[in-house]
Amino acid sequence: MDSHLVLIEKSFDTCYSIGAREALDELPECFTITDPSISGHPIVFASSCFLKMSRYSEDEVIGRNGRIFQGPKTNRRSVMEIREAIREERALQISLLNYRKDGTPFWMLFHMCPVFCKEDGRVVHFVAVQVPILGRQRLNGTSLSEEGSGFREIVFGSCRREVCSDSLVDTGRVLSLDSDTRGLNIAETCEASEAEKRRAASAIKNILSVLTQHSESTGKLVCGKRCSLPGATLVSSSLNISLGRIKQSFVLTEPHLPDMPIVYASDAFLELTGYARNEVLGRNCRFLSGVETNSSVLQKIKESIQTEQACTVRILNYRKNKSTFRNLLHISPVRNATGKDGLPLPALSCCQKRSHVTLRDL
Repeated sequence: MDSHLVLIEKSFDTCYSIGAREALDELPECFTITDPSISGHPIVFASSCFLKMSRYSEDEVIGRNGRIFQGPKTNRRSVMEIREAIREERALQISLLNYRKDGTPFWMLFHMCPVFCKEDGRVVHFVAVQVPILGRQRLNGTSLSEEGSGFREIVFGSCRREVCSDSLVDTGRVLSLDSDTRGLNIAETCEASEAEKRRAASAIKNILSVLTQHSESTGKLVCGKRCSLPGATLVSSSLNISLGRIKQSFVLTEPHLPDMPIVYASDAFLELTGYARNEVLGRNCRFLSGVETNSSVLQKIKESIQTEQACTVRILNYRKNKSTFRNLLHISPVRNATGKDGLPLPALSCCQKRSHVTLRDL
């Protein structure tokens, strides 16, 4: 299985019990769940209702960013509002014009909500519910909601223009998608009714209830509101997404917390070491060391952290399966505008083949 898909599968399965997928699919709501900590902020779960109404298969949706549902008439201002909500890690309810797989457009009420880890308060997922806005828009005189045929088309809205697994999305390219508008004649905005807004809010509550229930057995409790943890340092979702564009293996640590825990781990680092993200975050980097790791090298790393100086060393590290690898490790402090409060940023690379992360990359 592709390493990126493995991360996506682990994203859901490590947080929720085996029965979570089935329980979510029993809900009548159409929704998707995304993970901002994985490169590209991909969809990690899509309800059966969503797949039926969007006319996409599961394989065509899982691992993709929500921008695939945008088209030439999708309001860029609305997309930016979603982007800001992700950056601020808050809920949002907004009307959005999106497109089905066959290219036909429709209006929907997009309701997005962050899912927080109860233990440390970080955002582990975003839930996005989509409710059709019925009987308001017309396509060559025909209602886009196709009420006569009983359609309830719902599609996940795009999250961020610049989120891409490889590079920034070119606006001109996005606007050229689905250039055949098929006689589209739709007002710039389409307001949802109060009943539709209540339906979306209720759906969010139902989904969060299922996620909370199925996170209890895994020990990774989630909730819809962030718990206040004194002294905790969180990497925001927007920073997670930006860091995810860097393809090298690295971690971000917080020296001002006890034992200097890892607060961010790149996808490449997880692939290199064989650990899941939840097995890495909150731990000190020493778990990568083993019986054959040179103690003098460890001492050099310790001294560089204490003096807040960069250093590069060759060190023998251990993967989760206990196999060893030669690692060219570069550690560099990340400082604030005053030049103080250094934040060591170790960049791990295997067999000296990958270059280390520099401040320029960030």
